[in-house]
Amino acid sequence: METAEYPSGRAQVNGTDPTIGVSRLSARWAVLDVACWALAVVVAEVLRYDLEVSRISLLPTAILIGVVMVVWLCCAWPARLYSRRHVSGSFEEARAVTGAGLACGLVVGVPVLLIGSEHGIPRSTLLMTFPLAVVLMLCLRYLRRLVSEQRHLKQVDRDPAVIYGAGFLGGVLVRHVTGDNQSPYRPVALLDDDPSKAKARIGNVSVMGALDDLPAVAAKTGAKALLVAIAAADAELMQRVANVADKTGIVVKVVPPLDRILTGAARQIDLRDLSIEDVVGRRPVKIDVEQTSGYLSSQRVLVTGAGGSIGRELCAQINRFGPSQLIMLDRDETALQGVDMDLHGNGLLNTPATVLLDIRDETALTEVFEHYRPQVVFHAAALKHLPMLQRFPEEAWKTNVLGTLNVLKAAHVVGVEVFVNVSTDKAADPTSVLGQSKLQAERLTAWMAKQNGGVYLSVRFGNVLGSRGSMLPVFNKMIEKGGPVTVTDPEATRYFMTIPEACQLVLQAGGIGRAGEVLVLDMGEPVKIDDIARRMIDLSGRDIDIVYTGLRPGEKLHETLISRDESAARPFHPLISHTPAEPLSPTALEARPWPVSAPAPGTPLPAASKSAR
Repeated sequence: METAEYPSGRAQVNGTDPTIGVSRLSARWAVLDVACWALAVVVAEVLRYDLEVSRISLLPTAILIGVVMVVWLCCAWPARLYSRRHVSGSFEEARAVTGAGLACGLVVGVPVLLIGSEHGIPRSTLLMTFPLAVVLMLCLRYLRRLVSEQRHLKQVDRDPAVIYGAGFLGGVLVRHVTGDNQSPYRPVALLDDDPSKAKARIGNVSVMGALDDLPAVAAKTGAKALLVAIAAADAELMQRVANVADKTGIVVKVVPPLDRILTGAARQIDLRDLSIEDVVGRRPVKIDVEQTSGYLSSQRVLVTGAGGSIGRELCAQINRFGPSQLIMLDRDETALQGVDMDLHGNGLLNTPATVLLDIRDETALTEVFEHYRPQVVFHAAALKHLPMLQRFPEEAWKTNVLGTLNVLKAAHVVGVEVFVNVSTDKAADPTSVLGQSKLQAERLTAWMAKQNGGVYLSVRFGNVLGSRGSMLPVFNKMIEKGGPVTVTDPEATRYFMTIPEACQLVLQAGGIGRAGEVLVLDMGEPVKIDDIARRMIDLSGRDIDIVYTGLRPGEKLHETLISRDESAARPFHPLISHTPAEPLSPTALEARPWPVSAPAPGTPLPAASKSAR
């Protein structure tokens, strides 16, 4: 289809001005509306004279009809009833029609009430004309909407779909999918677990049961897809959806979260496939906006490890609170380019806010802190791959321990007020070099809290879904290559959260945490790694084997969030625990008491064993 531009900027399609069609349609609606007013006047006159047509004064009635038509068009124009501003048959259009009708009735009705009877027009005529005309115009618009919806529903090239959720989001989805010619689906049924909605109906689509009724509803309607339209669906609910859909054999599509729709980050019709994050991820912790904005707004904020998965999301979320300056520090120039692209729309790396630096360089780090003088610091830079750090414990020592100490010292020099150290659940009862190095970082942070007097604390959480180098991207690559997918142990479990959830916890920590504490999110029940691998294989639709390799040195079968010798309380947030960290002076670091002896580099892992799926 060829397009061109008019001098005025309007698009021309196939050599015709599309506004011509709109103008003709608007003119037709204007004619229909004035016809409704004319009919309403006649009907009102007939009813006024008890169906005795001979008693009607024809000339005054004809003049009244002409005046009403002109006044109506004058009232409808400001309401933009003929500019296609409103969705046909919508509440917004009904409100506009009613408002314009009321204005028209008042403009014509007042003179009729004053002098109408003297000229052969009964006063009661306008009292009946207004409601009759408005009802007629609304009926025409509703009929048009019904015809349009029926036409869309009868299109055979669109897959029948069941919508789960008959609330606000479900209603929006029904209307959009029904009226969108480009949508691959047509709604045939609604499901909702709320008993009060058992007989509900949205448009031409009825609630036919709850989620557990999906197999019967799909068989009855021939549905090929389930569209999930629930604003705050947590992992437990999405797990139910996935299990029921698996039994039915239909595709699952998910509507974006309501907050992304309201902020314009996504549209209601941007349906996406069910992901492993939906099934495993938890409902995000609700941030107290006032607490968070109170210590971030108009402040100089520095993020170490800004190019990593956590650091990148932290920068994006911090930026929304309007800091006076956001300094992004990382040793990976490509990663910095990525976060620069996210925030500024380009990857030029020419802003002073992007700093290329390794936290191991104490002198350079102190110079950067003295130059920017941040007031809030989020320390996310770390090495995190457990098996690599088991083989190269010196690297964990240099980055996770000494690097953290360097950042703490630099923060102390410039008087940073809030310091949040990003930790891991592997620091609880550590059995690996990674866990021990992060525990020491927590304790160093608690020690600096005593020296500095500021709010220096740590945040501990489990595995982050989708972070760079984490389990999900690795499993995805294994699946893309045709397998096998390697799992350490069929009984191994881990706590999981999504990147946005983790960053929300980190930001909330700065608002409610106290000096020297470790904050831990209640992450629900741990999930079997084997279950995640199998779910991801199922979502891929491929037949791939799983290979069990055995636990690697330093790995636990089950992770914990709180150490055995730690006490926890939840004084401020129902999902966030606070536990005091034991301070560790830098002078006590010389021994480096790693809990395990790392195998020599290149030592092979235990032999793999294969399990058929």
